[in-house]
Amino acid sequence: MAFSFFQKIGRAIAGRSRVDDDTLDAIEEALIESDMGVETTLKVIDALEERVDRQKYMNQDELRSMLREEIAALIPDSAPPAMDHSPYVILVVGVNGVGKTTTIGKLAHFWTKQGKKVLLGAADTFRAAAVSQLDIWASRSGVDIVKQQMGSDPAAVAFDTVKAAVSRGADIVLIDTAGRLHNRVDLMNELTKIRNSVCKVLPKGPDEVLLVLDAGTGQNAFAQAKEFARATDISGLVVTKLDGTAKGGVVVGVSDRFGIPVRFIGVGEKIDDIRPFDKESFVEALFNPEDI
Repeated sequence: MAFSFFQKIGRAIAGRSRVDDDTLDAIEEALIESDMGVETTLKVIDALEERVDRQKYMNQDELRSMLREEIAALIPDSAPPAMDHSPYVILVVGVNGVGKTTTIGKLAHFWTKQGKKVLLGAADTFRAAAVSQLDIWASRSGVDIVKQQMGSDPAAVAFDTVKAAVSRGADIVLIDTAGRLHNRVDLMNELTKIRNSVCKVLPKGPDEVLLVLDAGTGQNAFAQAKEFARATDISGLVVTKLDGTAKGGVVVGVSDRFGIPVRFIGVGEKIDDIRPFDKESFVEALFNPEDI
């Protein structure tokens, strides 16, 4: 059985009448087990030690409250982007298997419900299945898609997509890129070509680059974020498969370590199972036995 974040913290502090080294060690272990990462965990523990030294004694509720505050302080604020011009171009990047194409479909549906005209670009031309999958999501979301044959130049697809967005009056453009291994330099360099092709149409674009991470990959998510941050300017994270609090630590760890805000979280397989990230609600959910 996988214990939730709440359960791990509860076990760490249960029955303790004061906060001592053993308590802090137990909390540290619980945070690391929750995929928060050593670096972020030590920040939390150091902050707790400082506060405990000032207060000396506290009950379990006070300790939980402190933990909430210290964890929330490590997550960058994630105000929704203004999207004050059209087309607003978003590149979506990530490795295979994290739910990238599914996320694009959900985001298309999310913004379509808000009355936005969304256009998809199928620039993952390395796999025929990727184009087919995005085509299905375009139909489900009721949006148009720009696509070419498998093996076409991804940068050319991105260029055509943005040109089509301008001519069709699209509000938001979501461009799918090849699901690539973060250690494949040649594929990572393709991202630069795609960005440059967008800039040929819109000199300031793209407006955002969203990195999709799977909450279930644990520490591998840190490696992916590190390599993608080297290859391109990541403006936001989308964390998928976050259907329970046991995986919540990776959200805190990655966003803290790289200073990248979380824009959305995926919480299920349905088209509506994506939510704008709210830091306060998320941290509160970590300490609640209910799922996120």
